[in-house]
Amino acid sequence: MARKGENIFKRKDGRWEARYIKGYELSGKIKYGFCYGKTYKEAKEKVMRCKAALLAGTPVPAANRHRFAYYCGEWLRLEKGQVKESTYVKYDTTLTKHILPRLGGCFPLGITTQLVERFKQELLEEGLSPKTVRDILAVLHMILKYTAAQYPGIFPAVEITYPKDQKKEARVLDIDEQSRFVAYLQTDMDECKFGILLALLTGLRIGELCALRWENISLKNRTIHVAATMQRLRDYECTGGRKTKVMISTPKSDTSIRTIPLTESAVRLCGRYDPHCPAAFLLTSTEQFMEPRQVQKRLAKYTKECGLKGVHFHTIRHTFATRCVEVGFEIKSLSEILGHANTGITLDRYVHASMDMKRANMDKLAVVGL
Repeated sequence: MARKGENIFKRKDGRWEARYIKGYELSGKIKYGFCYGKTYKEAKEKVMRCKAALLAGTPVPAANRHRFAYYCGEWLRLEKGQVKESTYVKYDTTLTKHILPRLGGCFPLGITTQLVERFKQELLEEGLSPKTVRDILAVLHMILKYTAAQYPGIFPAVEITYPKDQKKEARVLDIDEQSRFVAYLQTDMDECKFGILLALLTGLRIGELCALRWENISLKNRTIHVAATMQRLRDYECTGGRKTKVMISTPKSDTSIRTIPLTESAVRLCGRYDPHCPAAFLLTSTEQFMEPRQVQKRLAKYTKECGLKGVHFHTIRHTFATRCVEVGFEIKSLSEILGHANTGITLDRYVHASMDMKRANMDKLAVVGL
């Protein structure tokens, strides 16, 4: 049995074995040294001499003694003052849940392309989506770039390959489903049904809808000004009790801050529910908000009662974008209304041509004899 805290054991052959930390591999794995003696005292004396010899030798440079976890923490500390709180929380969560448990114990110079590739494969094998893994690897890339600056000229080149996403066709309501859903929302309409219908008419994101106040709507100018979003985030400062909090902040990008023109039907709809209180939230007509997950629960209830399957809030946004394209919307305008950084995002993610639309375009070939 080992003496407590000393790492000295009596072996089955009767000898005593004393272990000590001789060093570390670049991966962070401990390298042990071993001393043997016929008695406990002899083994202890030998290990004490070995430890003293290590202390008397040339010390390892201070920078090389830090594990990768140290640089992760330093990078996150610097980022805190430069990014939005929501972004900081996402970085912190990514580090805590994924990067630190697997890579935090490594020494920086031991991080290789092969190690990162193995890290990526483990994340995928856990069942994380390719998009989630890409986001994690993007954070890792930023930390590696910061760490490399602390080891000028000697930090290994690490290549990161990002997993490709298998593109899935997003759920879009067809015309019949849309008509049925609109009729349902208009029956016994309350503020939440009104908000969801308005999102179908404007392409608002769920967080933008939840943060929308009546002061952001101008019936005179027939516009909605989107300048805030709402989301529930982990409360990293919480020491007990609730671990999340609802935050209202500026949208995720500058292009998400935008002014959306309203159709005549949308203006009439807003006119029916205007509480004439600028500070009131659209979804409640009071200064008390309704958060995104409450809206998601309401939407699930509405679509179930309406007989629609596989509908999420993003389905509403996808449906709006698709209807706009079907009526010949100019893509640049649609991209700005949706709050996208460029038209490529709009075309790649949000435009879904129906079979009728594809057939109508194919029929245009008749004018050139095809």
